[in-house]
Amino acid sequence: MRLLNVLTKEKLLKKENVQQAYEVLKPVVRHTPLQYDAYLSQKYNCQVYLKREDLQVVRSFKLRGAYYGIAQLSDETRKKGVVCASAGNHAQGVAWTCKKLEIPAVIFMPTTTPKQKIDQVKFFGKEYATIQLIGDTFDDSADAAQKYCQKKSLTFIAPFNDLQTMSGQGSVAVEIYQDMVKDKIQVDYLLSAIGGGGLISGISAYMKAVNPQTKIVGVEPDGAASMTEAFKVGHPVALQTMDKFVDGAAVSKVGDLTYLNTREYVDRLVTVAEGHVCTTILELYNKEAIVAEPAGALSISALDNLSEEIVGKTVVCVVSGGNNDIGRMQEIKERSLVYEGDQLYYVVNFPQRPGALKEFVNQILNSDDDITKFEYTKKVNRGKGPVLIGIRLGKRENVKQLQRRLYAFDSRYIDLKENQMLYEMMV
Repeated sequence: MRLLNVLTKEKLLKKENVQQAYEVLKPVVRHTPLQYDAYLSQKYNCQVYLKREDLQVVRSFKLRGAYYGIAQLSDETRKKGVVCASAGNHAQGVAWTCKKLEIPAVIFMPTTTPKQKIDQVKFFGKEYATIQLIGDTFDDSADAAQKYCQKKSLTFIAPFNDLQTMSGQGSVAVEIYQDMVKDKIQVDYLLSAIGGGGLISGISAYMKAVNPQTKIVGVEPDGAASMTEAFKVGHPVALQTMDKFVDGAAVSKVGDLTYLNTREYVDRLVTVAEGHVCTTILELYNKEAIVAEPAGALSISALDNLSEEIVGKTVVCVVSGGNNDIGRMQEIKERSLVYEGDQLYYVVNFPQRPGALKEFVNQILNSDDDITKFEYTKKVNRGKGPVLIGIRLGKRENVKQLQRRLYAFDSRYIDLKENQMLYEMMV
């Protein structure tokens, strides 16, 4: 551990902080299973265990930090009510806590939050939760929530950048360690998602104290890798652009406290593509009947990044949440197909004459390919016109042959996989 000045040390979690939070939470939250996963173990030639926080009372780990943070307030402060900002799971934790303690909560959520999560907040909070949908991102909602707190003199329950929240979320590691000891498991790698960094901070602070040989790996989505960016520049910094698909981890700027703790205790950061996360979600559902939300699937997605070094090792992946909206499944399937290279989209100049499509199908496509999308508007007095065409490959390895024939048909064709803006507009 690096030498730290006194001020920085005060901002670092200790094992005792997390243990104290665990004792408060023990009679409240569910001790979720640490399950051996035979399918993933066989796939990666190692021993994979899943920490099933998707089976928590509110289907995510966020209840831990929310309840502990609120429980530390004085009775007088609690009775006035609390405020939070969340993309979904922290909001559910606060709502559940406020219903149980019978105190009011005003919950700020981005307008882009999936309906399923909004409905769950209403369900858990009942008459004690008031929802405000403000802003396109978590950060927009958080700013609005902070201003509301100042105006109303209420307490803000931070979703990640708070030592008490981080300690509560770290109670996940206490349970993991207890089960390790009980079942005589030596964990070599512990993988967890990073959004704002509260979970990874709490987990790593505790685990490095009780089992320092375990390597802690933080996982972020490619399109919202704010902790990775903070590591690059040496301090938290707001991302200029962000893909909000992995909504539970879509935070444009990590906290100063979570940054310091992650920097101190976490061994490594990795990022995974959103399309790969989608593939993992579908694989978990189809092969193991596990419903994971995008952020909940991050840690398992990262096993591919570590596949060579984890052979023969014991790995724990924290499935941080299972609040997935079934209405998103079509988008998840589409993103997975595009990422895996099974679904292709091109803009191609077609001759404006009868038989052009038949010629394309017969001469360009492989025999087992299928056209899934075809959009074409005939232009008067033009010899050619652009066509948006979607192709589902029969065999992934045939893509190069198809593209060679496509180039001969139109040397200026556009592969939409290489142009994200056009893809989002046209598909």
